[in-house]
Amino acid sequence: MTQEVHTEVATLGGGCFWCLEAVFDKLKGVLHVESGYAGGTIPNPTYKQVCTGMTGHAEVVQITFDPTVITFRELLEVFFDIHDPTTLNRQGADVGTQYRSVIFYHSDAQKATAEAVIAELEAARVWKSPIVTEVTPFDVFYEAEDYHQQYYEQNQQQPYCRAVIAPKLAKFTQHFVTRLKVD
Repeated sequence: MTQEVHTEVATLGGGCFWCLEAVFDKLKGVLHVESGYAGGTIPNPTYKQVCTGMTGHAEVVQITFDPTVITFRELLEVFFDIHDPTTLNRQGADVGTQYRSVIFYHSDAQKATAEAVIAELEAARVWKSPIVTEVTPFDVFYEAEDYHQQYYEQNQQQPYCRAVIAPKLAKFTQHFVTRLKVD
C-alpha cells in the first residue's frame, strides 16, 4: 500500500528563475520546481512581456515540497542564502522589477514564517543593508515557456549558466550539503 504524501507550495522570486530552479531542484523534500511569473497585472504574460518590466510580474519559482522532509522555513533559509535580499529590483547584472526579491505566501503560516525569518536576519545583521524582500499574498502563477523549464540542466555550457548559476550552485552545495538529494 502506498502512503499519500501531503504537499505544500512555495512561490519565491529572487532574481533569475533559472538560478532558483537549479538550486531548489537539488533539495531533499522538493518534489517539483517550475519557473514562471507571479505578481503582475496581465494574465498569461510572455517572457518578452515580463522582461519589459511593464507587467509587474516577478520571475519566480513555484516549489512543491513535502513539509515532513523540508519545511517552509528551511526553504527560506536556502532562499536567503542564494540571493541578495538587500538590492531593490536587481540581482547582480539582472536589473528590473521582474528580478525583485519576493515571497508570495500561500497561507497565514507562510506569511508569519517569512516575516519571522526576515526579522531574525535583520536582528543578526547578516547584511550591511536592510532586507527589501517583499512579503505579499499569492494570487496566481503563470508557468514560463517550456524552454525556461530545467534551463540549467539543459544548458550548463551556456555562458550565463557557467558564470552565474554554476558558482551559485557550488556555494549552495557547500552550505547545504546535508539537505541535498542523493542521486
